[in-house]
Amino acid sequence: MPVSDLTDSRAATDALLGTLRQEGWRPRAVSRFLWQAADRSARQAARRPRALAQVTALHCLLLARAGQQRPGRGWVTASWALGVLHLGLLEHRDRLAPADVLTLIRANLPATAVGSSRWSGLLAIALDQADGRLARSQGTVSPFGDYADSFADAAFWTWLTLRHEPSRRVRVAAIAAWAAPVATVTALAIGRGRMPERPRPALLRPAAAMQGVVALRHFLRR
Repeated sequence: MPVSDLTDSRAATDALLGTLRQEGWRPRAVSRFLWQAADRSARQAARRPRALAQVTALHCLLLARAGQQRPGRGWVTASWALGVLHLGLLEHRDRLAPADVLTLIRANLPATAVGSSRWSGLLAIALDQADGRLARSQGTVSPFGDYADSFADAAFWTWLTLRHEPSRRVRVAAIAAWAAPVATVTALAIGRGRMPERPRPALLRPAAAMQGVVALRHFLRR
């Protein structure tokens, strides 16, 4: 079955990575991998017009909040592109859930004036807790929300730490806490030719403690 026709996002990703590994990561194989991944993403987005419209409308509102600042507009544009390219992770759903919307808002806090306020870290933690509880209570947990949550954490907290944290030790510890899991999962996926099982949050998130440290330091410093 062609990769573009696979309905399970994990199966499609494993098929793409497996083929790439078999072909030895040659330039032609990498080009074909990127083309097939983009083709599947476009097809999955086209099958979910409601979700596509939701992602676009939300990011238009976020662009308005970003104003004319180029970094903020670029951040929101990149977030929109990532959201559209991963709509296949919604699996059986054809629209975003409220929890997904909260996650995307959290990911784009750096593009707004709120991102630099003393409350931004505490707000990000509150949004993180809210979207998780909302997804579980409404039964809308999905790979899209799971991965969007991870991206939102990595994007926001890395940005906040690099931009506002004066302590070099805290910056190094924080970046390692968010970068190490991403690097490990990526390396395993490339080496094995398939996506590894993700560790449970309680086991992979020393970053959760770092969030509290960074957020509190940011709040008290300002």
